[in-house]
Amino acid sequence: MNLRMMELIAPPDTAQQAREIVEDQNVIGIWTDDLEDGYAVLRVLLDVEQTETVSDTLSEKFGNVDGFRIMLFSVEATLPQPDNEEQNNNSKEEADEKQGPGRVSREELYADVTGGSELTPVYLAMVILSTLVAGVGLLLDDVATIIGAMVIAPLLGPNVSLALAATLGDTDLGWRSLKANAAGLLVSLAVAFMMGLMFTVNPESEELISRTMVNLKHIIIALAAGSAGVLAFTRGVPATIVGVMVAVALLPPLVDVGLLLGAGYMQLAIGAGILTITNLICINLAGISTFLIQGVRPRSWWEEKKAKKASRIALVTWFVLLVVFASIIWYWGQFDVEAMIP
Repeated sequence: MNLRMMELIAPPDTAQQAREIVEDQNVIGIWTDDLEDGYAVLRVLLDVEQTETVSDTLSEKFGNVDGFRIMLFSVEATLPQPDNEEQNNNSKEEADEKQGPGRVSREELYADVTGGSELTPVYLAMVILSTLVAGVGLLLDDVATIIGAMVIAPLLGPNVSLALAATLGDTDLGWRSLKANAAGLLVSLAVAFMMGLMFTVNPESEELISRTMVNLKHIIIALAAGSAGVLAFTRGVPATIVGVMVAVALLPPLVDVGLLLGAGYMQLAIGAGILTITNLICINLAGISTFLIQGVRPRSWWEEKKAKKASRIALVTWFVLLVVFASIIWYWGQFDVEAMIP
């Protein structure tokens, strides 16, 4: 069972009213303590699937009270083990309808995802390091080294946060995600281009040439990668391993483009570029779709109306781009890539 500890800080009267509301939710445990500064703390142990429903209810009723604050903590274990009896089933079913089965709350998801939208020196350093490792792996035709670069997975965060921004209609998060994503892609491309100028690039290398042979099967991989990356965040599990899937779709073909451009193999670089852009489109399309299926939406109805419009525009835009690039992939597939190798 995935559990959370919710702490509510408020004046004693408000905390008592909140306790009465929470008691109706059939949570696992409730405790109240008075604090020295005239406030009280309400601690609630509950299943992760109930967190959004409970926090929304309390925020809507007490959000304007001075000193009101809700904090959420992950619970590694609790003894004795909570019972999964029928008394909790009804509340969990109601939570599933509002929050979506098995996912974390909107606030927890937002906090986890938005960290990946920040354009920081550490993020850029991770992009450079992963590009260097992937570039060496491609030059050496070494699969293990390429996988090592993908474990770093720096491009997972900006793409997931961009999908969340479209789902929630959050313009500010969207622009931050776009800047981080664009900066990461450009820095990676520039580093790979410099490597292509400095080192000998063998266009007959299996790992290099495989990412220039674009076909429609790559779309399935990219769609699965985007959906898996989002599910990792909505389930509240570490996204590092799933980030490898997103890296499979983005990092190696992007580095491939830079290496081939730096070495002067323009036609081969075009094939890798088509694959990179198509994968980027698929990841975001699958990400938004998965967020919507999981029931991620803003708290208030007026924000939800704005979010629906934003998500529809994003879905249509990404879908049209996917159709365009799928057509380009089909057309590119008519050419003999190996004949382009000098």
